[in-house]
Amino acid sequence: MSTPEKEIKVLLFGLGAIGGFYAFILGRNNNVSLSVVARSNYQQVKDEGLHIESATHGSYKVNIDNVYKSPDEVTSSFDYIVCTHKAVNPSKIPPLFKSAVNDQTTFVIIQNGVGNEEPFRTTFPQNTIISCVTWVGATQTSPGLIAHTQSEDMQMGLFPNPDITRDLEQSRLDTFAALLKTGGTKFQIENDIQIKRWEKVTWNAAWNSITTLTDVNTQDWLASSPQAMDITKRLMHEVIDVANRCNVPLEYKLADALVDKILGMAGIYSSMHTDMKAGRPLEVDVILGYPMQKAMEFGMDMPVLSTIYALTTAVNGRLSKL
Repeated sequence: MSTPEKEIKVLLFGLGAIGGFYAFILGRNNNVSLSVVARSNYQQVKDEGLHIESATHGSYKVNIDNVYKSPDEVTSSFDYIVCTHKAVNPSKIPPLFKSAVNDQTTFVIIQNGVGNEEPFRTTFPQNTIISCVTWVGATQTSPGLIAHTQSEDMQMGLFPNPDITRDLEQSRLDTFAALLKTGGTKFQIENDIQIKRWEKVTWNAAWNSITTLTDVNTQDWLASSPQAMDITKRLMHEVIDVANRCNVPLEYKLADALVDKILGMAGIYSSMHTDMKAGRPLEVDVILGYPMQKAMEFGMDMPVLSTIYALTTAVNGRLSKL
C-alpha cells in the first residue's frame, strides 16, 4: 500500500480578484491544504464558499479547507504564504504572519510594484521569497464570486536569500511551480524576476497614475493634447532610468512598445483608478514611491515622476480621510 503524498500547507492572504483566482488554481492540487485570509468578503466565503466563473477553466467552487478573518487567528506554520493583497502600507503586513512562519516557510508575493520583497526580507531574513508578476483578467463581481476572462499569465522567480543555499531555494521554487502547473495556469520561471517587475511598473507608473489623476481612459488621455504622448513617454523613461541605476537592464524601446500596446487596445482604466473611484487607498508606495525613493537616493532629477508621485500622493491622502 502506497504512502499518501505529504500535504503542502498553503496560506493565501488577500482574497480579492487575483487572490481568488490563484486560490482556485492552488485548490486544484489534491496534495494542498489551502487556508485563506478573507477580509471584506469573509462572511460570504465562510458561509457559502468562494466561486469562480472562468472563460477558460469553467465554473467551480474553490477547494478551501480553512477560512480566517485575520492572520491573528492562525496558530500553525505553513509551507507557503501567498500574498495577493493590495500593496498599501507594505511594511505593516509582514509582521502579521509571525505565528504562521517557521524556517521552512516560503513567501510568494503576487503584487504590482517594485520593492515589495524588502519588508518581508526585513521581517523574515531567514526565509525564501518567490516574487511574481501576474497578468490575470479577473474581477470580484460580488463578495465571494470571481469572474475571470481569458487573460492569464505569470512570471516568477527567486528574490535570492544569501543565507539559504541556491539548491534549496530552487527546490522551493520548483515545488510551487508544480502546484501552478497542476492547477492548469500559465507561467514562466525567470532567472531575474526584477526585469519583469520593473517592466510592469513602467506600465503601471504611467497608466495607473494618469487614469487616476485625469479620470479618463488611456485612449482619451493620449488624444487629449499634443503633450500627452510626450509626458507619458518621459514618465516611462524616468522609471527606466531608475531601473538601470538599480542594476535592472531596461531600454527606452520598452516605452515605445508599451505605448504601441495601449494604442492597439480600446481605452482602458486601471486598478488604481478603480480603487480611487471606490474610495479605497492606492498602491502609491510600490508603483511610484519606491522608484521615487531610489531616484532620490541616487540624486537623480525626475521632473515628471516627482510631479506624478506628488499629485497621486495627494489624491491618496484625500481618500485616506474619507
